[in-house]
Amino acid sequence: MSHPRWGPDPRPEPIRPAEPDEDPVVRPFMLTGGRTRPRHDGLRIETQLHATVGSLAAPLRFESRRIVELCQAPRSIADLSAALRAPLAVVRVIVADLVTEGYLRIDEPLSDFAPELIERIRDRVRAL
Repeated sequence: MSHPRWGPDPRPEPIRPAEPDEDPVVRPFMLTGGRTRPRHDGLRIETQLHATVGSLAAPLRFESRRIVELCQAPRSIADLSAALRAPLAVVRVIVADLVTEGYLRIDEPLSDFAPELIERIRDRVRAL
């Protein structure tokens, strides 16, 4: 910026504040307390999760709170990762903590086959 009488303004331009749609940079390990492995084993990216009754009233913070909000309807870990714009590994660790603490439940897919039928099929395939 310059003034017609005195020339260019010697002061540096002010620092612009972050736009509302810009996210502050937070290192992924900060979101998980430095952990890289989930406490609950067997969570796959397609695992469907649903928030338990009363989980919205829990004293959760940041990403954990947002995950519980999103899981009022069943969501996969991949969906949560995309919604949070966070790496899958980070979301898996946070989700595993929420499952362990009872704020989320894993929605098991309904099977059309009885376990006995599946076992018989398995046994016959092995016999081939």
